Amino acid sequence: MRIGAAILVIWLIIGVVAAYQRHYFSGEPGCTKAGTIVATVAAGPLNYIGVNPKVHCHVPHPSRG
Repeated sequence: MRIGAAILVIWLIIGVVAAYQRHYFSGEPGCTKAGTIVATVAAGPLNYIGVNPKVHCHVPHPSRG
């Protein structure tokens, strides 16, 4: 069980490094940016073999009425 936890932590650290290298942590926060960061971190080392996850989300604006 400990080896699995260690592999998971290393996987996620590699994902954070990939997101940092792509400058995802700078700029204006938003739904799309947060989703892309989560997807990039979850992809972990796969980012270095060509996976480039992007998330697009559209939040409805409240209506005036």
